[in-house]
Amino acid sequence: MPPAISISLNDSSDVTDFVIKQGHGVKGLSEMGIKSLPEQYIQPLEERLMTRIEPQESIPVIDMSKWDDAQVANSICDAAEKWGFFQVVNHGVPLQVLDDVKKATYGFFGLPAAEKIKYSKENSSSNNVRFGTSFTPQVEKAFEWKDYLSLFYVSDEEAAALWPPVCKDQILEYMKSSKFLIDHLLQVLMKRLNVNLIDETKQSLLTGSVRTNINYYPVCPNPELTVGVGRHSDVSTLTVLLQDNVGGLYVRGNEGEDSWIHVPPINGAIVINIGDALQIMSNGRYRSVEHRVTANGSSNRISVPIFVNPRPQDMIGPLPETLANGEKPIYKQVLYSDYVKHFFRKAHDGKNTVDFAKITN
Repeated sequence: MPPAISISLNDSSDVTDFVIKQGHGVKGLSEMGIKSLPEQYIQPLEERLMTRIEPQESIPVIDMSKWDDAQVANSICDAAEKWGFFQVVNHGVPLQVLDDVKKATYGFFGLPAAEKIKYSKENSSSNNVRFGTSFTPQVEKAFEWKDYLSLFYVSDEEAAALWPPVCKDQILEYMKSSKFLIDHLLQVLMKRLNVNLIDETKQSLLTGSVRTNINYYPVCPNPELTVGVGRHSDVSTLTVLLQDNVGGLYVRGNEGEDSWIHVPPINGAIVINIGDALQIMSNGRYRSVEHRVTANGSSNRISVPIFVNPRPQDMIGPLPETLANGEKPIYKQVLYSDYVKHFFRKAHDGKNTVDFAKITN
């Protein structure tokens, strides 16, 4: 049901109060049937314009049905080096699990604002469970047209106790069902870096913490004036993304600064992208690529990314194996929690976060 509340769209504090403090999110604004975008959502021209979309280009789609085939392994590593993004099909995650988590996402965002607000930063019983909107509203000059629920996994017990009942089981099942895929991808990617065995220490460094977000991008009255998500790269080792059939995810292409490639929805596919942590650990061999999401004027869109990360207390830097042949390190060792804090203390700004770890001469 659309919120039966009247707010002044010209009063920015009124809008912020409705969206953030009352927990209606941008979904609430959209459901009021607003005809024009509130001012604080209007992005600067350079942030919303994609001057060159490459319709002929597409990121690789890799059939994982032959897990152990050398050709599949090469395709994965080549995609990670050239594109930083690829889609996988026949990946072993049951399609029913994917459908269930999409339904559960709609289930959570369909809750009344009074229910969702219980999980906001101010009200949540744990920092590991967070309902919010945009990216970091307190530091953004213009907001993004997106609501989200972010869930940091500690244990099944904590998830059972603290995650929203309407979606916790489906999200846990999605995470667990993706584990074999994640481990296999990392095994293959590490092998090309001459890491032939992922021991306990390396496993923990690569996958020691996991966060899953469920994202909701409601219909937008002026999609050309805003963004669903601004330009950024992920801070993860790997991101495993389930998107619905609406589309709107774009990744930076290889044809110069203004080139963008749409990642078309493929039924049953999962999108994989390399995160900054793996770019740093591979000493730049694997690419963590800038991406963004457009707003949509006719359809609601959802997505469910699993961010597989180092642990906050881990030091990340080029793996010794990447430097064994005398290659010079491009990145220094940084504390992962410092890197993540640097990412979240500013608005989305393309690939600038990775400079935090760069060695400057």
